[in-house]
Amino acid sequence: MIGALAALLVLQLIGEVLTRVLGLPVPGPVLGMALLFAALLVRGSAPKPLAEASRGLLAHLSLLFIPAGVGIVTHLEAVGAVWLPLLVTLLASTALAMVVTCFTLRALQRLTGRSTGT
Repeated sequence: MIGALAALLVLQLIGEVLTRVLGLPVPGPVLGMALLFAALLVRGSAPKPLAEASRGLLAHLSLLFIPAGVGIVTHLEAVGAVWLPLLVTLLASTALAMVVTCFTLRALQRLTGRSTGT
């Protein structure tokens, strides 16, 4: 499991280095995640230790949002100045994500021939 966590961190580091060296307008961790996705596509499946480490991280995902929440609280004055556009953006992006997820799920159900029964 430690090896899998190390692999995730190495991919994040590679993404960060590539982003800075190439001057890409993409966050390093996002590029690292794309590299992980490409590697898993080539491999065909996730190795068992990586799947277990990922499940462990996902189980505690809410803890990873605490630093972002603290950052917002420390900059309440700046957020207070733009609260309405921020609120509209958050609501619109949430609604869009829900719609895209719905259409993606339906497309995958059609492709695989599976149905939820509803």
